[in-house]
Amino acid sequence: MNTFSPGFQGRTHRFEGRLPPGQYPTEDFPVLSAGPTPNVPTDSWTFSVVTEDGTARDWNWEQMKALPQEEPEVDIHCVTRWSKFGTRWQGVPFDAFLDDVETAADFVMAESYGGYTTNLPLEDLQDGKAWLVHTYDGYPLSPEHGGPARLLVPHLYFWKSAKWVRRIRMMPDDDPGFWESVGYHNYGDPWREQRGWSD
Repeated sequence: MNTFSPGFQGRTHRFEGRLPPGQYPTEDFPVLSAGPTPNVPTDSWTFSVVTEDGTARDWNWEQMKALPQEEPEVDIHCVTRWSKFGTRWQGVPFDAFLDDVETAADFVMAESYGGYTTNLPLEDLQDGKAWLVHTYDGYPLSPEHGGPARLLVPHLYFWKSAKWVRRIRMMPDDDPGFWESVGYHNYGDPWREQRGWSD
């Protein structure tokens, strides 16, 4: 296993400027979930964006795959202190789902198959900062890593990149999701070590 321990003190020049405070680099991809892994076949998968007045736009798997695709290569940072560099994904830039969506909302709730939720400011999904991804490292995204499709918001701690996402619901006011309601930070900026509510 090619993994650095949390106490790793060797040369880190490869990661200079890329490793947030309190994090350690790993080449593994740990699997962390709050509950059972949903098994969602692509032929029954759907994704929706729902505005605050209840207006919904829906995509099935084929419609989502027909949208413009990008291949972001990004660093990801877990609140449990590991960081993985240069991860390669394929998916739809989130801006494509927001085209022609009329909303005055400032916040969203990401809702997942299996019941998981996490809240984000809407602006953190816009302007090339987030994707709905279906491929990791050249292969279809596995269920344990959120497949068939998950949210990817790499500038925030990875719990904000909701696995098995099925809906984004617009909210005029902020409301905590699953982990936020039990003490995780409401925003989750790894560069500010926003791990818990008091950070």
